Amino acid sequence: MNTIIRKSMLSVAGLAFAGGVFAGPIAAHANPAVDAKPVAVAVQSAAPKPQGDQSHITLNDEQTANVKAIIAATKKAGLPERAAVISIATSLQESKLENLGHLGDMNDHDSLGLFQQRPSSGWGTPEQITDPAYSTTAFLKGLKQVDGWQDMPLTEAAQTVQVSAYPDAYAQWEQQATDLVAQHWNS
Repeated sequence: MNTIIRKSMLSVAGLAFAGGVFAGPIAAHANPAVDAKPVAVAVQSAAPKPQGDQSHITLNDEQTANVKAIIAATKKAGLPERAAVISIATSLQESKLENLGHLGDMNDHDSLGLFQQRPSSGWGTPEQITDPAYSTTAFLKGLKQVDGWQDMPLTEAAQTVQVSAYPDAYAQWEQQATDLVAQHWNS
């Protein structure tokens, strides 16, 4: 073993021993129930890894404009990038980022807009729901009501707001949504 490394290890061990000797008698008489103090620990949380297989589509100008509208509404609401990622992934699943009007027989009930929100479920009027800023703000309002949304898996947060028949489908868009937010958040 290298002499410098060995001396460093012995120094660290010596400090640990000395700290134990001096702290030992004090710690032995401490009452943990009375003397314990909480210790704050700063933890740098990494962005969650996307769950499962990921999907990707090439966006046209309209879809890119809708990404930018979702990001703008998220910033206006004072929410972090994670909220934009959840919103964009949700819209990718619901409409492929297309502001859908009434699709006749192809429509899922009366679902409209980027998030396939339904006027009959109280999301707003058809005109409001097909306004990207309004529909994003409505989605974010629902997201803010979900306790712990910042730390839960994307698909769980999205599903809690959307109440979809396919609750796990949102996860497949997390990587593309993350990439889009990284690309457009500061533009």
